[in-house]
Amino acid sequence: MKPATVLGVPIAPVDLDEAVEWITRLMAAGGHHQVVTVNPEFLVAARYRPDFGAVLRRAALATADGVGVVLAARLQGTPLRGRVTGTELVLALARRAATEGWRLFLLGAAPGVAERAAEALAREVGGVRIVGTFAGSPRPEDEATILARLGSAQPDLLFVAYGAPAQELWLARNLARTTAVVGIGVGGAFDFLAGVKPRAPRLLQRLGLEWLYRLWREPWRARRMLALPAFVALILRGILARRLLGRSYTGEVD
Repeated sequence: MKPATVLGVPIAPVDLDEAVEWITRLMAAGGHHQVVTVNPEFLVAARYRPDFGAVLRRAALATADGVGVVLAARLQGTPLRGRVTGTELVLALARRAATEGWRLFLLGAAPGVAERAAEALAREVGGVRIVGTFAGSPRPEDEATILARLGSAQPDLLFVAYGAPAQELWLARNLARTTAVVGIGVGGAFDFLAGVKPRAPRLLQRLGLEWLYRLWREPWRARRMLALPAFVALILRGILARRLLGRSYTGEVD
């Protein structure tokens, strides 16, 4: 399937079920594969963090985690099937893991949260094998401790919840040093699964307005929302450039 390139990052045109099938094929292939769930803040940050942008472009699979990415792709004439969020992906992959026998490890979030998220997953998904949880930190000086725990646990699938870009950069540095075949940065998924933070009502989720609900509950997020006007401006610039110059414009830094 041809990806939709949004600000230089190829986004796969997959829905949740297709993303799970894609990751299942990666698991069967072996090796080490990083999956990213991309929202507009990622794409704006990637323009000022070349290391982060390189990780997003190299990912084995990038999904649209954000209605802005879906709308941008549609405006560019390369529509996506919809959003695939980190929380939805964790739940769906836990269900697949229960049937495939994959071993899961939950890394990140605040102390105790990964443990509570693991308990919630175990209640939700019978037979899922969660071989370890650890808060740790994304700091390079803590990597040896984390890698020792992962070495003992021997996971096949690794979820990392340090927030972007820390979780993606951690996986880029360390995934190949673990037994995990697939590693995914999942942002606030552990908080939602553990009940530390409530998810938006279903209606707002379907409308792609989870960000508005989170902003209402956590007004400090307004600082992060400053990336949205920049994202819109960059998308419109790309569309205008393509129409005026008659060429494909991917949003790469000029």
